[in-house]
Amino acid sequence: MLSKPLLKYLKSLFLQKNRIAHKVYIAEGTKIAIEWLSATCPIEYIIATQDWADAHKHFISLHPEAELHIVQSYEMGQVSQLNTPQPVLLVVKAPEPTPLEWQNKWYIALEHLQDPGNMGSIIRIADWFGFAGILYTPDCADPFSPKVIQAGMGSHLRVQLHETHLTKIVKKTELPVIAATLSGSSPAELPRYSAGIIAIGNESKGLSEELIKTAKHCVTIPKRGGAESLNASVAAGILCASLTGTI
Repeated sequence: MLSKPLLKYLKSLFLQKNRIAHKVYIAEGTKIAIEWLSATCPIEYIIATQDWADAHKHFISLHPEAELHIVQSYEMGQVSQLNTPQPVLLVVKAPEPTPLEWQNKWYIALEHLQDPGNMGSIIRIADWFGFAGILYTPDCADPFSPKVIQAGMGSHLRVQLHETHLTKIVKKTELPVIAATLSGSSPAELPRYSAGIIAIGNESKGLSEELIKTAKHCVTIPKRGGAESLNASVAAGILCASLTGTI
């Protein structure tokens, strides 16, 4: 059973400001929990039902630093941030910010991206294509919110995330910036680069003129049908595949 102080603490983590203050985030659900328990990142709490804990003793044993709390199913409903509460929830220590050290690899730059589902999916896309990292502006969706962790499906463990002022930071690298816009060249018309930065903007407003001016190329996914626009994460996936020569 959860104590009142611990229950209060877990509920407080529903808010981003409290996650930031305590330097933690939530990873919830069996598949995601196993990903994190298999990794080396420190875990503060493991909240699980008895059945789940009994079935996953090996993974729990990998993190002796974590406090294990066995709870009833109704208690999982009290602390879950999902529509359907899962049998396990982890409180994970957030990684310390690290300075960006450019590599001759691919990166994604996100400016003013608001939707948590898009943020999580793009982190997963970056992981799929082996990108070195994601740069994002401070006003983007919180990359460590529960919805983003869910959409990322474990990719947070393998993709470096850097909150930064994009325009200033991209000027410090020789990597080509390729900006996703509504009036650019087709990916097939661009040179084949072995590394670069793909910039994706806000879902409704796109990239700022300031960032577009730093771009070596503007790129647009050719349209054949009548849809007004593409979901930001769908567009990111198509551009990652086409610009890196994967397809």
